Amino acid sequence: MNEQLYRLAAFSTSPAGGNPAGVWLGEALPDAATMQRIAAEVGYSETAFVAPLDGTERHIRYYSPRREISFCGHATIAAGVVLGQTAGAGRYRLQTAVGEVPVEVFRDGEQWLAALTSVEPEQKAVPPRWLERVLEALDWRPEELDPALPPMLAYAGAWHLVLAAGSAARLARLEYDVERLKALMEDAGLVTLQLVYREDELVFQARNPFPVGGVVEDPATGAAAAALGGYLRAAGLMSVPGELLIRQGEAMGRPSELRVRVPAAGGIRVSGAAVAL
Repeated sequence: MNEQLYRLAAFSTSPAGGNPAGVWLGEALPDAATMQRIAAEVGYSETAFVAPLDGTERHIRYYSPRREISFCGHATIAAGVVLGQTAGAGRYRLQTAVGEVPVEVFRDGEQWLAALTSVEPEQKAVPPRWLERVLEALDWRPEELDPALPPMLAYAGAWHLVLAAGSAARLARLEYDVERLKALMEDAGLVTLQLVYREDELVFQARNPFPVGGVVEDPATGAAAAALGGYLRAAGLMSVPGELLIRQGEAMGRPSELRVRVPAAGGIRVSGAAVAL
């Protein structure tokens, strides 16, 4: 089979930043066991598997080292850049497990960039007792949360719990019970926690625990960024259309920038660069 495995850092213009992703490109998707094995060998938080080799419509699946993930933003950005480099700039229609995700791929000078548009976002209220248990696992106190951004379960291809810290100092201290939090997240069907601090109306710092994927912290999480944009729109917490800047990965030494365009309705647009590792 004609296939190739690429390694990129997404949401960064430097290999020293961003979130590493594997991108497997081939004629047809391998079976699930093979994709899981390859993702475990690559060892990044996600590897995207893309087929076929030609055309503007492709199928894509995402695997962490431990399990399949319904949707992954940073691996989609990385895959978009690979498609641009191998098949040219333009608009690609990616058929994911949760629906079609269009990706625009373009160049800015020598830099390749991609922009995905998520499926329709959703939100759900957080059960109070379950939230208490999550805060206990994080060693966060309820009074340390930002009351202007209430906790919310948010979706834009994968479910995330949005928790807003009341201070940058609270967000900077991230030490949690990995197994305890993993169990709580698996029970709720969550992919990551979207822990944020709002610097101003349109700029956020973010940190994303990802224990269900075998990763303590994700340096850039495009799916969670889209979910956050949908939550802010639905709650009337930002003017739309509008654009957010999310800074993530700085505490890990892998700074990332995610640009989130929130329209008045429909899917959320998340864009960024990706570079080869």
